[in-house]
Amino acid sequence: MEKSIYKKIIKGISPEPFTVTFWDGSAEHFNEGTAPVFHMTFHKPLNKSAVLSSTMNALAEAYMDGTLTIDGNLETIIESAFNNKDSFLNQSKLLTNLSRIKGNSTKQSKEDVSYHYDLGNDFYSLWLDETMSYSCAYFRTPEDTLYEAQMNKIRHTLAKLSLQPGQKLLDIGCGWGYLSIEAAKLYNVQVLGITLSEEQYKKTKQRIGEEGLTGQVDVQLADYRELSKKNLRFDRIVSVGMLEHVGQVNIPVFMEEVDKLLVEGGVALLHCITGLVETEGNDFLMKYIFPGGYIPSIRELVNHMSRHNFRINDLENLRLHYHRTLQCWAGNFEANLESIRAMFDDRFIRMWRLYLNACAANFTAGITNLHQFVITKGVNNSLPMTRDYLYQ
Repeated sequence: MEKSIYKKIIKGISPEPFTVTFWDGSAEHFNEGTAPVFHMTFHKPLNKSAVLSSTMNALAEAYMDGTLTIDGNLETIIESAFNNKDSFLNQSKLLTNLSRIKGNSTKQSKEDVSYHYDLGNDFYSLWLDETMSYSCAYFRTPEDTLYEAQMNKIRHTLAKLSLQPGQKLLDIGCGWGYLSIEAAKLYNVQVLGITLSEEQYKKTKQRIGEEGLTGQVDVQLADYRELSKKNLRFDRIVSVGMLEHVGQVNIPVFMEEVDKLLVEGGVALLHCITGLVETEGNDFLMKYIFPGGYIPSIRELVNHMSRHNFRINDLENLRLHYHRTLQCWAGNFEANLESIRAMFDDRFIRMWRLYLNACAANFTAGITNLHQFVITKGVNNSLPMTRDYLYQ
């Protein structure tokens, strides 16, 4: 490709001053300013068809392969690109032809979950906190450690459910099981957690045994669509960071299953990443990080909730909490590179570095949000009338 095409693409990356060195040794300075904020080096030309197909993936793959190197703060650079309306990062395609979108089958969902979450518990334990919570934490104070913030999130989430002793709680997408276990310990409830990840299942099963909660807490390798067939019913349902994996077509299916599983007057909390509008999604994340994933908009979630007589009792945005969570994860990731290199190659490391920093920038720029919906099946007049109980 001619360098003029590169310059056209690169110019829109950031309004900040930066420099680019090309494969022939020539350099170009972009935007006014004497001190460049970052520097990009193309060690060889990119594939023209790849750039035309997806500029985002072409540059991401070049970075992963080492064809493109970047000197500067990766999160800050990506945030700058998100904030620039002319950047290719802000050219998301709106969903227009919904009939062409396929839903995730049970088999495909398990494969997609395994692709990401079964990389190994040893890997995730290196950069997550002790709870192995892989979702937005809740920083009550600037001094909170990641572990403290994750414990805050777990207790904040459980408090919103207004759990009562003896009730049955379903944890859809239970991860490594810490929330399920804390619910049983703090509220004396019966808990069933479900996951499609073999690694998460093994760790959760181990934790249940170590806590002496066998019989009170159970975990199953199961899809959310399988439970209603067993005539199971629950007083409370919680789902943290799982709804983003069901796919756009299956959002009404998910809501229907929650309706079938929840008793009348029951309470559910849905914790998920949300977008302002419905889009086809991020090319890089869909291809390399979360195949089958979809970020729902608030309006489509509310639309499907209302069709099942779900009443929204509370809605909270934790966007900036997720930004800080991702910064903690990225810092832990970099601090443990030696151990990670013993498991994965440099391409994987650059891919995950890009993923963690891009997501952090995504939340700072407000491209997506993180919302907690507290909903009831029908009318429930017994829940607290204010939020005071959450902070006592």
